[in-house]
Amino acid sequence: MPKNLLIIESPAKARTIKKYLGPDFKIMASVGHVKDLPVSKLGVDIENDFEPHYVTIKGKGKVLRDLKAAGKNAEAIYLAPDPDREGEAIAWHVAQELGDGKNGQKIYRVLFNELTKKAILQAVESPKTLDRNKFESQQARRILDRLVGYQISPLLWKRVKRGLSAGRVQSVAVKMICDREREIQAFEPQEYWSLTAHLTGAEPPPFEANFFQYKGKKTDLKNEKQTLAIVSEIEGLPFEVSNIAQKRTRKNAPPPFTTSLLQQEAFRRLRYSAKKTMSVAQSLYEGIDLGKRGLVGLITYMRTDSFSLSTDAIDQARTYIEKKYGKDFLPEKPNHYKSRKGAQEAHEAIRPTSVDLAPESISRYLNRDQMALYQLIWKRFVACQMSPAQLDKTQVEIKAGNAGFRANGSVMVFAGFTILYGEPKATSNENEDRQKNAETQLPPLQKGDVLTLNKLDPEQHFTQPPPRFTEASLVKALEENGIGRPSTYAAILANISGREYVSVEKRHFVPTELGFLVTDLLVKNFPDVLNTTFTAQMENNLDQIERGKVKWTDVLKQFYRSFEKDLNRAAEGMKGEVLTDVNCEKCQRPMAIKSGRNGIFLACTGYPDCRNTANFTRDEKGKIVVEAAAEAGEEKGTCEKCGKPMVTRNGRYGPFVACSGYPECKNIWAPEPVSTGVSCPETGCSGTLVEKTSKKGKKFYACNQYPKCRFATWDEPLDGVCPECGTKVMSIKRSKKADEPIVVCRKKGCGFKKPYSAYSGNTD
Repeated sequence: MPKNLLIIESPAKARTIKKYLGPDFKIMASVGHVKDLPVSKLGVDIENDFEPHYVTIKGKGKVLRDLKAAGKNAEAIYLAPDPDREGEAIAWHVAQELGDGKNGQKIYRVLFNELTKKAILQAVESPKTLDRNKFESQQARRILDRLVGYQISPLLWKRVKRGLSAGRVQSVAVKMICDREREIQAFEPQEYWSLTAHLTGAEPPPFEANFFQYKGKKTDLKNEKQTLAIVSEIEGLPFEVSNIAQKRTRKNAPPPFTTSLLQQEAFRRLRYSAKKTMSVAQSLYEGIDLGKRGLVGLITYMRTDSFSLSTDAIDQARTYIEKKYGKDFLPEKPNHYKSRKGAQEAHEAIRPTSVDLAPESISRYLNRDQMALYQLIWKRFVACQMSPAQLDKTQVEIKAGNAGFRANGSVMVFAGFTILYGEPKATSNENEDRQKNAETQLPPLQKGDVLTLNKLDPEQHFTQPPPRFTEASLVKALEENGIGRPSTYAAILANISGREYVSVEKRHFVPTELGFLVTDLLVKNFPDVLNTTFTAQMENNLDQIERGKVKWTDVLKQFYRSFEKDLNRAAEGMKGEVLTDVNCEKCQRPMAIKSGRNGIFLACTGYPDCRNTANFTRDEKGKIVVEAAAEAGEEKGTCEKCGKPMVTRNGRYGPFVACSGYPECKNIWAPEPVSTGVSCPETGCSGTLVEKTSKKGKKFYACNQYPKCRFATWDEPLDGVCPECGTKVMSIKRSKKADEPIVVCRKKGCGFKKPYSAYSGNTD
């Protein structure tokens, strides 16, 4: 019977760890957190030093009973959840449930950064005690988030719309997206021109040179008149090489991955969301079955902000580089990288557990996503220890009268790390930047050479606004501003993507009207909570708690003093509206943006004296454009209930058709339903499925021949035939957890399903 009990966080790790520890250890999993603050109430005693009231998480009662039963029979208990604050909190709560060793067992904390035999045995042989400071840092974060979320959200429900939420970090991220959108809207494009000379020397190839100076001074071309004047002046003049400068430059290898860099690079190269990146990385960390080798953890812990690497790992990489590429690709000394200011540096950078497990050697054991991410991590780690790339850069200056042109060229003379880790494909914004600094292949040239002008090409341009945030650029901005930590980036992005505050268009975040409304209200009423500097300082305070420099209760008290004042002020005076510069057409008082059951609309601030409302859109500059309402009173047929005319009316959510006999007759005609374009699957029916809304506001799809045909479904329909059972019309299932919708057969028991992009759409 095992005399030791080792408790980990994830069941997936158990199989990997068990083979290294042998029969003396029983391995069990807590399956994440076992205790948390209650869902139904605040769960924090503010008056009693913010004492938390933890409860067993729903569904974890059996897990705890099994752990307690196993703990009673163990001589020693080893707590081995992940080596971060969340893992420390899990270990702490499990220890409390097991009696903190009061039953005679010894309770240890074990930490390992990788699931390898060496790391696990070293951790068990050199166990530690539970880290109170790290636990209290996590506890302080959890309570802070609870205080903000559970005390601001009800205000939003009451003043704006039920179901809304506010988060200490989530709301700051949404504000950053809103601020960027307003930067874009306020941006005024500035005209500028370029002038390119297409030239040929004595030998091929032809090349291009760009205008950069006039009469010996650097000159920007601002308009067409200025540009064409220079074109007119130099046409017919000789183009002569006036100077050639050559230099050798070095391009250093990139650092190994931190969490944020991994998420950014996986987004750019693999098009993975942060959530998907962390999920795939988790599976690589926990262990993959490599056939005869058994379960092997392939990468080190994937939540880190450190560039540090173990000496063993560096030695492995250097040995591999010398053997595979030769001594020229191996620097004289190992490459070391300095972590950013404020980094916790609790763990190594993300790297493969063994360089010998090259991606191609284990590809048959990995699925496509695992292979792509592992290859990225493996190559980045090996490349970070390789020699710099070397380039010979040539800059040629060419004179034509008073005008100066410049051409840049470069030749790779030594590939260095780029032989393994090249550049990713550029995004549209990166392409534009690269074009401005484009380098070309130059022919052999000498000072004094006279060149042939093939064409002068003047071109108009306009400066571009800052780009919207992608997941990669938002993670980068969060890290640069000190907001969040490695373990929180993916959760932040998942939260804002799953809310109504932003939408995702072409992989970029775009704030919704609701996002603007809620952000403006929070900024006005809770300026500290929505302040990036304040949020970053709070992250630093949490780090100080972990280092034992400050008490967690002192941090909470300092925060709550100002937060409580804002909370009380908002409870009394917060209005669920944002004033605009649009005046009411009926009473000329300002209109305000509000949220209603069916969306965002404009309402007169003179309510209840004036009840005017209107729908609106925004132009490209963000200016409000009031939508024209239908002519009120226009007849639209006869009421089937009382026989009086049906007329158009203007309501809060736009025009509708109602009986002119109101209030005696309250008949209303619903708006024309939106067609899906999918034919009704019922035999003999010629109808089309349309989008409808139930009495409770839930969307469903039904035949437009109702009540003659009563076909209806909750799932979004897709025109097609199930390839397995022949059922007509498929269903589209969407999930916030999945990046892509799934096509499934609507016939109960069939079980056919495929990713949307992989479904053939067969309608035979």
